[in-house]
Amino acid sequence: MKTPLNTSDRPSEQTTRELRLEPEDNRRLANLCGPLEAHLRQVEHDLGVSIHRRGARFTIQGASHQVDTAHAVLTQLYDQAEDDLAPEQVHLALREGRQGTANESERGPAVVRLRQMQVKARTTNQRRYLDRIRTHDVSFGIGPAGTGKTYLAVACAVEALETQQVRRLILARPAVEAGERLGFLPGDLTQKVDPYLRPLYDALYEMLGFDQVARLMERNIIEVAPLAFMRGRSLNEAFVLLDEAQNTTVEQMKMFLTRIGFGSKAVITGDISQVDLPSGRRSGLAHAREVLDGVEGISFTHFIDTDVVRHPLVQRVVAAYERHEGKEGA
Repeated sequence: MKTPLNTSDRPSEQTTRELRLEPEDNRRLANLCGPLEAHLRQVEHDLGVSIHRRGARFTIQGASHQVDTAHAVLTQLYDQAEDDLAPEQVHLALREGRQGTANESERGPAVVRLRQMQVKARTTNQRRYLDRIRTHDVSFGIGPAGTGKTYLAVACAVEALETQQVRRLILARPAVEAGERLGFLPGDLTQKVDPYLRPLYDALYEMLGFDQVARLMERNIIEVAPLAFMRGRSLNEAFVLLDEAQNTTVEQMKMFLTRIGFGSKAVITGDISQVDLPSGRRSGLAHAREVLDGVEGISFTHFIDTDVVRHPLVQRVVAAYERHEGKEGA
């Protein structure tokens, strides 16, 4: 008697789907395919499909759901192919395609609209993160580097300022060396702490422009400062961002959270796997995750390696470290 085949053991159903891209444009087709068809090879490799092209007609073969994803990705990229496509554009389109099956009701707002640009969420967790920042007074974004935690938070801060939801932006970081001892640094206090705050400045310059940031900082509408400068203050009608929060102590995290005043919103971001505190000091971010989980008005968004939107290799590096750390902890 034959044993019935377990349906979960069956290979994914294979299918073939045709795609014709219109209007047919040889220059756009060349941009879509990339040098030596490198972009098509990237789609094939990431989705496990095979793609054959004759002019503007494409034949896609593979597992049914992956073929559908490839079809959507190629269509999306063709719309963007008026100019040369960079590999990162293909990578992001593939990520969006894989996320496309998410329940639309769980995806939240996908775009932060600023005067000079739009910032778009690329993954389901990023969409949830944007939604929670907009609907909670205190939001935590926790996860590995490259998941957009800080960049999206700065975008929400700028949006809140431009739409007059808040009167000030305060962006802070703990001044902790990343595993190195920098020793004595010359210059005044601002020059000493600026290197720690550079990523925040870079995001502001991109979203507002250098001149506008300079003007707003002169008027104290935007303040970028080390965390220690928060002590003793009460921050009303402000959007307050604490970045690299894994390097706060428990006492510093409590101090920061109790600075929040009326009409204010706070976002705290960090990567618990990259704590640079001295040995024996517990991360205030890890502690807050335990203490504040479930508290009304506070949200937590946890990013994972598949949310990484930098070079595809970064995602694989993060995943490899997580696997290794999991083995060591077993």
